[in-house]
Amino acid sequence: MLKISSLIMTISVLSFSAIANPESQKYLGFNYPHKAQNAVSITFDDARHSQVDVGTAILNRHQVKATFYVSPFNVKQRLTQWQDAVKSGHEIANHTSSHVCTGNFEWLRAQDLSLEHTTLKWLENDILSAQQYLKDHLGVTPRAFAYPCGNTFVGRGIDTKSYVPLIAKHFDSGRTWLDESANNPNFTDFAQLTGLRIDGMSFDEIITMLDQLRENNAWLILAGHEVGNGDQYTTDAKVLEQLLVYLKDPANGYWLDTVSNVSDYVRQQRKPLN
Repeated sequence: MLKISSLIMTISVLSFSAIANPESQKYLGFNYPHKAQNAVSITFDDARHSQVDVGTAILNRHQVKATFYVSPFNVKQRLTQWQDAVKSGHEIANHTSSHVCTGNFEWLRAQDLSLEHTTLKWLENDILSAQQYLKDHLGVTPRAFAYPCGNTFVGRGIDTKSYVPLIAKHFDSGRTWLDESANNPNFTDFAQLTGLRIDGMSFDEIITMLDQLRENNAWLILAGHEVGNGDQYTTDAKVLEQLLVYLKDPANGYWLDTVSNVSDYVRQQRKPLN
């Protein structure tokens, strides 16, 4: 009994020591191209019209490629402009056909849709339908996916199921939304990449967020919706311009590229966890 108690005490002391002294937890480090300290991906959701009416012109002017998570019902209304976005080298990614998320959004329940009343099979068909549309009309087969509203489940209560495995099956990556951390390149789950809101934020607020989250050579995925002037779902066009200038400056230590390009690089370079 004494030996067991001593063993438990030793384990407890070691565990406490690791928590109290973070330096005891070995940091693996990570090397990005151009000696950058961090990677950044600029992303936008939904294929909102302002993204191609306003956003792509800003991105193209600064020669920055973004990742656009799109749903066909919006792409259809600006099809030629989205085809131009592909030609410009921007990444087109999947955001489902129906943009189904929790029925707590009244606008979604008005369409008789909700993840609470959805099956994995129905959702898979919805996602693959978007995949086929984008292949047929934009000539691309998306490798990346973003969870609408950041929700990753179907069903209710004890019958709830994650659809993260479904995304891992069909895509190289899946991005969530409204997260509080960036992606540790040696640890992050590619099927659940974190996404950081930039909508409704000033340039200074975004830079403060980047500075707070860039430890451990983090990969920061920034996520917006509208581009222009507006509400909490709009990334200010002037702020976007300022941000691109800042991120492209080598002195600030960022490597800027699309989600799939960064994902490919991280997969090849990451170190196995012990």
